[in-house]
Amino acid sequence: DLLESELFGHKKGAFTGAISDRTGRFELAEGGTLFLDEIGDMSLDMQVKLLRVLQERSFERVGSNASQGCNVRIIAATHRDLPAAVEAGEFRQDLFYRLNVFPIEMPPLYKRVSDLPQLLEELLIQHVGDQAGSLRVSPAALQVLANYSWPGNIRELSNLVERLAIIKPEGMIEADDLPAKYAEATANRDAEMNNVVEAMQFSQANLKDQMQALEEDLIQQAYDASNGVVAKAAKLLNMQRTTLVEKIRKYQIH
Repeated sequence: DLLESELFGHKKGAFTGAISDRTGRFELAEGGTLFLDEIGDMSLDMQVKLLRVLQERSFERVGSNASQGCNVRIIAATHRDLPAAVEAGEFRQDLFYRLNVFPIEMPPLYKRVSDLPQLLEELLIQHVGDQAGSLRVSPAALQVLANYSWPGNIRELSNLVERLAIIKPEGMIEADDLPAKYAEATANRDAEMNNVVEAMQFSQANLKDQMQALEEDLIQQAYDASNGVVAKAAKLLNMQRTTLVEKIRKYQIH
């Protein structure tokens, strides 16, 4: 009920506490743009009412039967996977298609770490103001931040910058000045990379052994089929005789 009143407004006496008429957001945004954040958390009942506004371009204030025309551009945002919510019956499919006319997907922060220097600069200006130039982030600290997964995206980065500005209002922010979880993320990432490298090295070594075993088996078969005549075996293998002699010695084929 509160959200409906916020969006569409209400008439005096429409519900307990409605002591006067209220103009809703759709009415205030007439001829302009209305931003609806976290649209994926809207109840199914409110989704129906929003869909009606988008389809019919009209609405009624709570407690009123008089329809009002509506000419508003809608920008909606969500952190949820709306197609999955539609499949689960938690979000109306018809509303999803009404809103999804021009989708803009914002990648998470960990997928655009190249933006970190500029984002940090902007956030420092927000939290430190004119003294932003006196507080800087060292390359080592920036590398640690780049290795973090940032589940809270920009909000988490903003929170960190605000905390650092309080703890260290000026000078250079070093890696040691960062909370422990960021350094731990870097250590975990390094460990994962080492595991990947080791696995690749093992895989390459294993592949090399298999290729050598296959080569030895083919040479042995060709050698046997040629009754030990190296020239004939080399012709069967489409290989230079001198190369085949070297490999026979290498694999100790008799």
